[in-house]
Amino acid sequence: MTSKQDFTDEEWTRIRRAPLVAGVAISLADPGGPIEMAKETMATLRSATLPPSQEELLAAVALDLQAVTQHKQNPLGDFKPRGGQQVLEELREVNELVTAKATPEEGQAFRRWLLVAAQAAADAGKEGGFMGFGGEQVSAGEQRMLDQVRAALGMT
Repeated sequence: MTSKQDFTDEEWTRIRRAPLVAGVAISLADPGGPIEMAKETMATLRSATLPPSQEELLAAVALDLQAVTQHKQNPLGDFKPRGGQQVLEELREVNELVTAKATPEEGQAFRRWLLVAAQAAADAGKEGGFMGFGGEQVSAGEQRMLDQVRAALGMT
């Protein structure tokens, strides 16, 4: 079992924000308007605080994220990506940290969780269209980013 104590403070900060970073990747891939951005952000936050399985590492990350958001702190901290490649690099590095220190089962569950968070952001709002009519659920840019997130996590 892997817990917060297995990581340095800096490592834990990066691991804790990783589900949100996965959602940010989608928002950066195909920026919509403010409504789409809000939908993607809420879907990512919901996914990040409700992991799809109950491995100790995932539960610890989700609880920590809940505490941060309840205290009205920015869960991304000082991470301010300037583009998709920076986000993908962050996800690769966090994946390496988790792979090195967590059990193989927790590492796999963590990677699946990040992909679920990215997919939740992609599914949150339609892209394109006019006033909610038309558009597509997942744009081509979002799908490309989902594929890149999957590759960054070694899940191809």
